[in-house]
Amino acid sequence: QVQLVESGGGLVQAGGSLRLSCAASGRIFSNSALGWFRQAPGKEREFVAAVDWRALETLYTDSVKGRFTLSRDNAKNTVYLQMNSLKPEDTAVYYCAAGPFLRRASVDYARWGQGTQVTVSS
Repeated sequence: QVQLVESGGGLVQAGGSLRLSCAASGRIFSNSALGWFRQAPGKEREFVAAVDWRALETLYTDSVKGRFTLSRDNAKNTVYLQMNSLKPEDTAVYYCAAGPFLRRASVDYARWGQGTQVTVSS
């Protein structure tokens, strides 16, 4: 099955930027969508953004619209989450996940990466 590896997390000041990467390997052809989720301490995992590999379509949660941008490199089987104007409330572990369709619910994604920590200081 598809394997996912996130990278690019780190510590930044409020207003700064980070670019997260999610590299997929294995049976990537069986998955059409790559989603990003995040989980902050004491909070449930929430949807951030997702992109469909086979269509020009993306989804974003309202809190990141205009600040976060998804892109993809199909040749590298990699998706990127460019995060600009970061806020302390963006602090969380960010996970990428693969699923058959573009969805917002975590249950619709069967394969998950290990997560990468994003910390935004005030």
